[in-house]
Amino acid sequence: MKFQKKVLANGLTVLFEKRDVDVTTVMLGVRYGSAYDSVEEKGMAHFIEHLCFKGTKERTAKEIIDELEKIGGDVNAFTSDETTCYHVKLPSNHLNVAMDVLFDIFFNPIFPEEDVEKEASVICEEIKMYRDNPMRYSLEKMEENLYEAPFGISGTGKAEIVRVMTREQLLGKHDKIYTPENSILSVVGNNDFEEIVKMAEKLSGDKDKSEMELNFPEIILRSRNNEEKRDGLEQANVVLGVHFPKANEKESYAAEVFSAILGQGMSSKLFMEVREKRGLVYGVKSYLDNGKNFGYLVIWAGTDPSKVSEVKKICLEEFSKMKNITQEELDEAKVQVIGNRKVESEGSSETAVNLIMEEISGSAEGYYNYEERINEVSLGDIRKLASKTKFASFSLGP
Repeated sequence: MKFQKKVLANGLTVLFEKRDVDVTTVMLGVRYGSAYDSVEEKGMAHFIEHLCFKGTKERTAKEIIDELEKIGGDVNAFTSDETTCYHVKLPSNHLNVAMDVLFDIFFNPIFPEEDVEKEASVICEEIKMYRDNPMRYSLEKMEENLYEAPFGISGTGKAEIVRVMTREQLLGKHDKIYTPENSILSVVGNNDFEEIVKMAEKLSGDKDKSEMELNFPEIILRSRNNEEKRDGLEQANVVLGVHFPKANEKESYAAEVFSAILGQGMSSKLFMEVREKRGLVYGVKSYLDNGKNFGYLVIWAGTDPSKVSEVKKICLEEFSKMKNITQEELDEAKVQVIGNRKVESEGSSETAVNLIMEEISGSAEGYYNYEERINEVSLGDIRKLASKTKFASFSLGP
């Protein structure tokens, strides 16, 4: 493995990890995600992501996909809280095609008028799809219970807001924010760094500086408890949430180890106690979600509606009991977490996105200090996290 990094004269950050396998992931991300949207514009970052694939001055929507897929490329995009990324995975010898197409859709989309209204309808169906998924919906409601708007509102937005967004609004926001100085190129594969830099300079060199300062909206914490009833369900989705360290904080590594011990995998505390010992659930797990500006841990379980209170009580007890773990348990968890990262990093796409996330939170070089930072986690760090008592909760059941 060989990592290289360069910030171009126009401000574009280029990250590269050399691989011997002849498969490359090219990922172009902007430091703008759904958490930057105001209440009135919630869903705009995600909407822009959809529209970037609808054509440029040089390519139609079909030509964008055809050009990449005909050489074995797999293309997609995603919008998270702090970034929107466009990526393609393909044979390394076709790097130039991936770079040319991605830079074109990223910097030069035209947002055809007829596609704006049509894509708004598509996104509204996406919103319905997530709402109809009890687990997905419950996890989104938990974020709403942990944070005030606009952060607590789902990144896909609300249908009534998405439907009235205009081409002028969307393209105007894109042109102000999608500039080289706000963007990160991450390439992982069997290619040459200098070649990548030359292509990046050529493809983004004439782009203007950002006309808009990206300010992350103030995040207001809260811890709200509520429940909803819905026809057609047989199982209750139970979610507990607690504010946890941000990704750029030293304690974030302890948070990863904490979550692994508590609720990740079949050997976790929650799985063994709630499912194996008591048979109260089929699924129970913890999730850690954190970025440069936020951090939280959630516990999810699916159980019989009559068992909701019992499951909540046991999950909270297991969280508190984390202060009693032994040094042996901690050491075993470190091996697990480090091993999970190594397995994950086998994929070039996973490494490419992790490099971008590290760069946004602080510096991409931090990705390569992961094992060292995990090994620094102490029992005291875990006990400090286990002392948290201010939980939010949400349940959705029949």
